[in-house]
Amino acid sequence: MNAQRLLIVVLALTALAVAVYLAFGLSRTPHHALSGYIEGEPLYLAAPISGEVTTVTVARGQRVAAGEALFTVDPRSLTAQRDAASGQITQAASAEDAARATATQLAAQAAAAKVNAEQAAREARRQRALLQAGHGAVAVQDAERAEAESQAALAQWRAAERQAAAAAAQVGSAGGVLSQARAARADAEAKLDQTAPRAPVTARVEDVFFQTGEWAAANQPVVSLLPDERVRLRFFVPEREASRYRVGRRVSFACDACPAGLTAVINYVSPRAEFTPPVIYSLQSRDRLVFLVEALPAHPEGLTPGLPIDVTPLGP
Repeated sequence: MNAQRLLIVVLALTALAVAVYLAFGLSRTPHHALSGYIEGEPLYLAAPISGEVTTVTVARGQRVAAGEALFTVDPRSLTAQRDAASGQITQAASAEDAARATATQLAAQAAAAKVNAEQAAREARRQRALLQAGHGAVAVQDAERAEAESQAALAQWRAAERQAAAAAAQVGSAGGVLSQARAARADAEAKLDQTAPRAPVTARVEDVFFQTGEWAAANQPVVSLLPDERVRLRFFVPEREASRYRVGRRVSFACDACPAGLTAVINYVSPRAEFTPPVIYSLQSRDRLVFLVEALPAHPEGLTPGLPIDVTPLGP
């Protein structure tokens, strides 16, 4: 008897559940909005050297304008490198000036030696001509002496030219050292500017990873920014409606605690479909086939990445 009553109660409850489902579950109007979320691509700002973070001028969640200071890493090591490079520039410039003066002097000496060699060669030729004439106008010893002097002058000229060429090479070498020193100073100055980065664009501060007094490694992000132009919508469109969504079309969307009337312009439509969940192609499974669409919101300032959105479907 008790078993029959229990069975009757179970059947009654089951019938009640079915009635409630039929009354409320099937009678509700389906929600046709497209699902998606807000995505942000942050910028990570770091310094090129390791050092102590000496100042942090922004806080998480703060909005910053383009060019606004963010933080500073201790620049003393780079300042020392810059000063050392400046000293090397001074030394290299002095060495180049000295090498150039020496090269100028040796070039003048080589030019004078060339003139002497040419004069000695002419005299030697004259003496040989007189000796060959056979009139006794010149002795054999005089002709031989003139020839020896010509050979000596020629040797001096060649030696002077080699010295002048070596001095010119020294000028080039000194100029190379000077260029290296200037490049080292320019590199140090560029890195010095990077020890105190500024916001490249208007953005909100997404996170601050180090505070004043902490040690940050080289190229390790200290602050991350979320620029307005890097905030976008990502939503999914059914396969049957994908052809309506083209780059440049405007869509309307809504999200929790967001103002009304939000819009965005489509800037990307995926060329490949996705399954949710994975299934095989068939006439029955096409309803699960969706395409990813991205759109740039008209007013991204107050949108929070990760927030779910509902996109109003586009008409034909």
